[in-house]
Amino acid sequence: MTEIPPRLARLRFRAWHRGTREADYMIGCYFDRFHAEWNEEQIQWFEDLIEEEDVEIMAWALKTEPVPEKFAGPMMERMMQLDYVDIPR
Repeated sequence: MTEIPPRLARLRFRAWHRGTREADYMIGCYFDRFHAEWNEEQIQWFEDLIEEEDVEIMAWALKTEPVPEKFAGPMMERMMQLDYVDIPR
């Protein structure tokens, strides 16, 4: 794994230590797959997102609850695709 800046390292840790395996995979895999291409605004979006409760984030990504306006847009739409999740066997 290549070294990343401390801010992103903290985000990676928080993305992979959510409290449930399902949330870890959904949020952690999302971070791992896309963080390298994020600009400052997108990093801030993710920082704001992971302050939310896991059940809310998962409900938005699974389309079982409406996405709040502050999280709506291309980043959430990408999360909703779920094709980035790679569950080890």
